[in-house]
Amino acid sequence: MNVKKQYQAYQNNAVHTASGGQLTLMLYNGCIKFINQAMKHVENRDYEAKNTNIQKAQNIIQELMLTLDPKIALSQELMPLYEYVNHQLQTGNINNDINALQDALSFMTDFRNTWKEVLKTTSEKYAQGTRV
Repeated sequence: MNVKKQYQAYQNNAVHTASGGQLTLMLYNGCIKFINQAMKHVENRDYEAKNTNIQKAQNIIQELMLTLDPKIALSQELMPLYEYVNHQLQTGNINNDINALQDALSFMTDFRNTWKEVLKTTSEKYAQGTRV
C-alpha cells in the first residue's frame, strides 16, 4: 500500500470513528484549509483552482448550516454568521477579493478555536465525572 492510500485509509477511519463534536471540528479545519488555498490561488492567478477551493469551503458552510437545530437559540445566532461567511466567499470568488476571503477565514478560524475550547471543556468535565 502506498503512502497516499495509507493516508486516505487513516482519514476515512478518523471520520468514521469521530464523535459529532470532532466531525464539526474537522469541518471547520477543512473550510479553513480550502480558504487558505483559495487565497494562494488568487495571488497566483490560478482562478480555476481558486474557484474549486472556494466551492469546497462553501459546501462545508452549507453542511454546517444543515446541522443547526432551529429550536436552539445558538443555532439561530450562528445561521446569519454562516450566511455572511458564505457571502464573503461568493464575493471573494466573483471579484478575486483577498479581503473578502480573509474576512471569511477570520470568522471560520474564530469558530474553530471556540469549538476546540468547547470540546476541551466538555471532555475535561466528563473526565472529572461532571455532567455537562
